[in-house]
Amino acid sequence: MTWRRFFRVLFLALGVFLLLVGLIGGGLWWYFHPSIQRTNAVAYGSRNGRVLALDVLRPSRPNGCGVLVLVSGRWKSSSPGSFSPWMGAPLLRRGYTLFAIYHVSQPEASVMEIIEDMHRAVRFVRCHAAGYGVDPQRLGVTGGSAGGHLSLMLATRGGPGPDQADDPIDRQSSAVQAVAIFYPVTDLLNLGTSTENPGDGGPPRSFRKAFGPQATNLAAWKVIGHESSPLHHVTTNLPPILIYHGDADTLVPLEQSEWFRDKAQALGGTVDLVVHPGGKHGWLTMLLDVRRFAEWFDRYLRP
Repeated sequence: MTWRRFFRVLFLALGVFLLLVGLIGGGLWWYFHPSIQRTNAVAYGSRNGRVLALDVLRPSRPNGCGVLVLVSGRWKSSSPGSFSPWMGAPLLRRGYTLFAIYHVSQPEASVMEIIEDMHRAVRFVRCHAAGYGVDPQRLGVTGGSAGGHLSLMLATRGGPGPDQADDPIDRQSSAVQAVAIFYPVTDLLNLGTSTENPGDGGPPRSFRKAFGPQATNLAAWKVIGHESSPLHHVTTNLPPILIYHGDADTLVPLEQSEWFRDKAQALGGTVDLVVHPGGKHGWLTMLLDVRRFAEWFDRYLRP
């Protein structure tokens, strides 16, 4: 082979390679930038003098089902409008209308107050479901870490609001019909092998202020921790739940999800736990797992 022919073949191969990279890159960009109608900062309530808000992301071809995305990590939330559509692209591509739910971050709001506000968010979405083009009986919820914990609190404690409530929103149910989440803490009274275990039976060492001033009182903490732990509220009427958890997570060890799965399954609940080998508290391929979340919601939300 002459040098001229060699370079011709080399440049042709390089051109084909760059074309393929461009096509793949362009395809990925297209997939993770779905066409949506977006409304930011819709007020769903208030907490400590601050407005509680959510974003509505409606796909070009809605399927009539809604998924609440609980924007929370370490029980801290970001500002309305900050949720990126690419994070929910697999759901939007399947036609799910997304509701990105924000809350007042701890310690300005306690975890117990945040839980209350997540119930309020579901009730708000259900009350206004017709206006958003979703079926109020086909609502799912998703989140990771603190967002996963809050999702399980809805799964275990969601239900009808008081009939006598002055606000009609508060009379709605906060129950959800399907859950798909990442690495939730499920038992705050037993932190097991977590690096957050203080060793004295108290709250997570980095989050004492998150549970209010009484959390350092161990007697009071037993009540607070019990009330805020999904594991202690598992019943026979759980919605179907999918959990992804890494087996190398030291912040929220895998055992937290295993305990929840075992208790729920013992009561006849549908809880699938997918273990990510080597996964810590988050991993690079989580967006691929969101595609599995979409399939889960397809199975349990869509008619």
